[in-house]
Amino acid sequence: MLFNSLDFAIFLPLVFICYWFLFRWNLKAQNTLILLASYVFYGWWDWRFLSLIAFSTLIDYLIGIGLGKEENTYKRKLLLTISICINLGFLGFFKYYNFFLDNFIDAFQLLGVPFKASSLKIILPVGISFYTFQTMSYTIDVYRKKLIPTHDWIAFGAYVSFFPQLVAGPIERATNLLPQFSEKRVFDQNKAVDGLRQILWGLFKKMVIADNCAEYVNIIFNQSESLSGSMLALGAVLFAFQIYGDFSGYSDIAIGTSRLFGFQLMQNFAFPYFSRDVAEFWRRWHISLSTWFRDYLYIPLGGSRSGLALSIRNTFIIFLVSGFWHGANWTFIIWGALNAVYFLPSLLLGKNRNNLDVVAQESRWPNLRELISMLFTFGLTSFAWIFFRAESMSHAWGYVQNMMQPSLFSIPDFHILEGVISLMVLIVIFILIEWNGRRRQYAIMDLAASRSRMFRWCMYLLIILAIDIFGNTSEEVEFIYFQF
Repeated sequence: MLFNSLDFAIFLPLVFICYWFLFRWNLKAQNTLILLASYVFYGWWDWRFLSLIAFSTLIDYLIGIGLGKEENTYKRKLLLTISICINLGFLGFFKYYNFFLDNFIDAFQLLGVPFKASSLKIILPVGISFYTFQTMSYTIDVYRKKLIPTHDWIAFGAYVSFFPQLVAGPIERATNLLPQFSEKRVFDQNKAVDGLRQILWGLFKKMVIADNCAEYVNIIFNQSESLSGSMLALGAVLFAFQIYGDFSGYSDIAIGTSRLFGFQLMQNFAFPYFSRDVAEFWRRWHISLSTWFRDYLYIPLGGSRSGLALSIRNTFIIFLVSGFWHGANWTFIIWGALNAVYFLPSLLLGKNRNNLDVVAQESRWPNLRELISMLFTFGLTSFAWIFFRAESMSHAWGYVQNMMQPSLFSIPDFHILEGVISLMVLIVIFILIEWNGRRRQYAIMDLAASRSRMFRWCMYLLIILAIDIFGNTSEEVEFIYFQF
């Protein structure tokens, strides 16, 4: 079920009404409703994979209880290892089996050894990378004794399958989300209105910015062999806005929807394209995944405490694993490696923690140095996105080669892309709105504090009209991160 679908437009109000009007006085009933609604939401895509998420939930629920009772260090490590192996085993089979098999065959052929094996037609379960990491955070935190294991299987099941963020995040920590299922929730009109406002902005990002960019990005990437360098550069920039509008739009809708039910999820994007260096970008992009890798992989590896050489090693491991997490393709691994290389100068110079504040915190506009830094960082990021978007390494390399021609400095052939000028105007307006709201959790959050109700409702109406006029309301376009 897609957030931008008619099905969800019917589903959400029904669940909301039952949750607050029928079960508002019964916490167990509310949690049960969320659990059932989440399984309906997930099963709408393919009911066969409900058994997979149910099995993962059951395993980690039982292992959590076992870790709570067990004091023997060896047995605790064994329980944690079982949880990690089962979760990563499922993820590895469904997502990476054919990738490893194909590369295994290629390696043998490279050595001149004939080797044949049949790949499997495996359907990748939607959201498996997200809920696998979410449930793993629970067992790891219980093992570390940062969290008391729950004995409420309904609350735990609802935590793992919570439908607003089930298939594309944010990847919540058990320490943040799970306790919220044990607390009495009281309807708060201000929070609900704020949630609706964030949902509206998320829909604008997805349907107006991302989906329109996708149309031109597909044309440019599919015809990359015959287009000028400037057109290919434009394609990379448009994809940068597509993936940001698509993914951060999903996160906004997820966070806003959660707020309707009295839950608070972590912020997943903090205006990353206003970053002044790559280190700041990764503190602001897909925050839930970046912090997950930091806490459960980077720090256990030694982080930055073990000298410069190991810090460099750990940084490359994090970025390479992050790239591989996104997909079973060498393009994602190269994308991760590129970002590690980008990050390296800040690490070597000890400047990776320089820009912790919001850009132009005390002024309306950035100064020249800040502007140049933001544009340079955005340029690096957009170049790396080429590998993320390309279908293969040969496609990515051909795209880069064709882009790095003298025609890179020519004026793009806009007549090839009918309507792209209108889209670029929309993007400029979008950037200005995002810039104005960069100090907040999401761009239009300040509308709540507007003194003029007329102005506030005019803005809402303009956003709705933009979605209706420029959005693709006749077709349900999937979110990019559903494939991960």
